[in-house]
Amino acid sequence: MARFGMYVQKRARLAAVAVSASLLFAGAQALAAQGIEVVMNQAKIVKLARPADTIVIGNPDIADASVQDATTIVLTGRGFGVTNLVVLDADGAPIVDEQVFVSRSTANSVRVYRRASVQTLSCTPLCEGAYKSAAEQASDQEISSSQ
Repeated sequence: MARFGMYVQKRARLAAVAVSASLLFAGAQALAAQGIEVVMNQAKIVKLARPADTIVIGNPDIADASVQDATTIVLTGRGFGVTNLVVLDADGAPIVDEQVFVSRSTANSVRVYRRASVQTLSCTPLCEGAYKSAAEQASDQEISSSQ
């Protein structure tokens, strides 16, 4: 009877390990599905597994890529939105094919709406007028005209 109890405990442990491993794998897939997140007007370093030959950004108004060296790319958020990054090696094989999500730094910024005007303030720690890229200015104009 004691042997049967040990057998059941071992099976329960194996089942728990299998469930944990599948949850970790699902979490890793979810992170990979999220793509690359960049804050507007900031840079993010992307390290490559092998040297790049061709780099393509789907919409250069949203993100820009500059080559630091053969295995390092610097992504810069230019306007908020979603685009993609494709990096190919010398043989044309893909190294990276990911979505790039560019968002505003909302933790330290405030948008003030006054009738038809919109003002973005950077609050680090005191609130003052924030720099606006062309994409932000266009967005503000769209918001103002729709009100």
